[in-house]
Parts: sequence; C-alpha cells; structure tokens
Amino acid sequence: MSVTIDTRVVDTGDDEFVEEAWELKERIRREEGVLRQRRGFFTDAYRRAKVYAIVEPGFDGDRLVGFSATRRDGYILFLAVAPEYRGEGLGSQLVAAVADDHSTVTCHARVTNEEALAFYDRLGFEIVRRVDNYYEDRGDAYYLRLGDGGLASKLSRFMPGS
Repeated sequence: MSVTIDTRVVDTGDDEFVEEAWELKERIRREEGVLRQRRGFFTDAYRRAKVYAIVEPGFDGDRLVGFSATRRDGYILFLAVAPEYRGEGLGSQLVAAVADDHSTVTCHARVTNEEALAFYDRLGFEIVRRVDNYYEDRGDAYYLRLGDGGLASKLSRFMPGS
C-alpha cells in the first residue's frame, strides 16, 4: 500500500494522538493478541514519552497509522503499525527515528511474539536477557538492545531520503 504519509514528533506531556494510539493498539490486541495494557498505564506512559507518529493526512483529519512511544533513555515503550500498512518499512522508520535521537535503543518483546522478534532481529537488535513473568499476565519477555556495530548503516536505509 503506497500512500502519502508524514512523520511527526509529539513531545513529552503532549497527548496529541493519544486516543488514536490507544485505538490502534487495542485493534492490534484484539486481532493479534499482543500489546495488552491497561488504559491508564498506556495513557500515562504515552504522555511521559516522546512519540514518533506516522500519519496519513486526509481531508477530514489525519489518520494515525503507526507510532513509537519512547522514554528519554531510548527505551521503546510501545511500537505499533496498523496491519494494512505493514511491509512498507514504517516500523523500521519509527525505530530509525528513535535511533537518530538516542545513543542506545532498547525494548521488551514477548517471547511468543515471533513476528515482533523477527522484526527486531532484522533491524539488528540482540537479546540481552529473558525476563520471566514480565507482563501483567505473567508472560515472559526478552529484553532487546539494538546492536552497537553499524547502527547508522543498519537503519539509514529506512530513513526517508537515504
């Protein structure tokens, strides 16, 4: 699906797109069984994060098609791309934007989320450790870190204009 999109940065404390991000995350949760969080936790974390948003401009407003909410230390709290926009490199662009602003990029991924783990592996993330009972439902996670070697070269191909 080739569309016109814009990447925007939502600064800490701003809740622009928070409702759209919640709805996108909940849609993915219903369809894929991942990204389970309580609404209050999600909203609070979103507002405390720097958010990289990918939107499709429209006549009746912008449509959020992907986002990454990131702490100031480069930890990705949430990363989501609408299923119909996957395969276009948008998730990679979001991670590249985070990497451009931070010296390290880390995150957690559920050990059973094979699609997410494959995505992070393609970008050069490495498993640092397994964390048992990480999620509220007692699910296990891997703590991942984007490898140091060639960070810019790994992600530069995903940045617009590179």
